[in-house]
Amino acid sequence: MATNSIARVDEFKSILNDKTIRAQIKNSLKENSGAFLSSMIDLYSGDPYLQKCDPQAVAMECLKAASLKLPLVKSLGFAYVVPYNNVPTFTIGYKGLIQLAQRSGMYRNINADVVYEGEYIGQNKLSGDLDLSGEAELDSKGEKTIIGYFAYFKLLNGFEKTLYMSKEEVEAWGKKYSQAYKSGKGGTPWFKEFDKMAIKTVLRRLIGTYGVMSSEMQEVMASENEESKVQREIDSNANKETLDFKEVEYEIDPEPTTNEPSEAEKQQILAAEQAEAEADYGQPSFL
Repeated sequence: MATNSIARVDEFKSILNDKTIRAQIKNSLKENSGAFLSSMIDLYSGDPYLQKCDPQAVAMECLKAASLKLPLVKSLGFAYVVPYNNVPTFTIGYKGLIQLAQRSGMYRNINADVVYEGEYIGQNKLSGDLDLSGEAELDSKGEKTIIGYFAYFKLLNGFEKTLYMSKEEVEAWGKKYSQAYKSGKGGTPWFKEFDKMAIKTVLRRLIGTYGVMSSEMQEVMASENEESKVQREIDSNANKETLDFKEVEYEIDPEPTTNEPSEAEKQQILAAEQAEAEADYGQPSFL
């Protein structure tokens, strides 16, 4: 580790020794506060891009994850603090979104997956019900061909909703709204883990539009919407720089009639793609 990097990490550690910060983490996570502090240090010391950010600002963003009782371990995929033009930004990952939705106590089932050729029979235009009762077909090589992606949830009160996007629709989405996709680089998540990114895109849209949100999630959505407005202002008036990570969650929109995203949704697709695509999602130990 370079001398400058070591100095930045030491500065970050000294910030974490502040009694106010430790008290906030202790109040949120109780006996798990020590593990969370260690994860903050691991996050900062292991990310040279994050070390370019103000360490105090990084600590403040990490506290947002603590207040939501979401781990900051990248391999879990619940929450991240990512550098955006050298500004640390807290963002909820796919699993974190599911966790906050489930805390409402209203969900019976949440699911998302690929759709193979032969499975898709059709979709009721009025109700939105998806018929996937067909049998998957095999190609000449004996393999299944993915033609689309679905997300589904059912609430305890019986309300259920499904969202389906064909592979072509997801590809068009990525080309139009994802900087990682538009870069055309083979090492980006959209090229390395296209199906995984497609499933997450469909699920986020479904929950964000139709799902029941806990008060925690509503606060997060409102906060991210405000940050999106600020970032759009920056993007309009500042020099453009490459993002370090790509993708965030998005606002709760009125019921969509097309696959066109909202303005906030366009911005929030960008910040966690890289970290999420390679994550081995698991259950946080303190939930």
